[in-house]
Amino acid sequence: MPYINSKVTVKLSEENKENLKAKMGQIISDLPGKSEEWLMVSFNDGETIYFRGNKMDKAAFVDVRMFGKADRQHKNKVAQMLCSLLESEVDIPQENIYVTFSEVEDWGWNGELF
Repeated sequence: MPYINSKVTVKLSEENKENLKAKMGQIISDLPGKSEEWLMVSFNDGETIYFRGNKMDKAAFVDVRMFGKADRQHKNKVAQMLCSLLESEVDIPQENIYVTFSEVEDWGWNGELF
């Protein structure tokens, strides 16, 4: 089960959220064994983000969590695509976007661990 949480400084419309969610569903499939079928997505928009000591008008922090592991090459491609997506969809410059990946060994769902 992958999870993508995006904290962004800009206010997202419902259309933005739907477009981002749909495209993130396509992007996540670049990680082996991951698909939109199990993807959970959340957005925290209108956040205050400071970067390099300055309050940013347009910035994002994207947290990607996944059950299991993926190699660096696949994670790099997903990071590139997520940055491109946020730049094209909500005009956040890629140099103002951080993406992290967490590989989770113990992940629960429906009352038990996978």
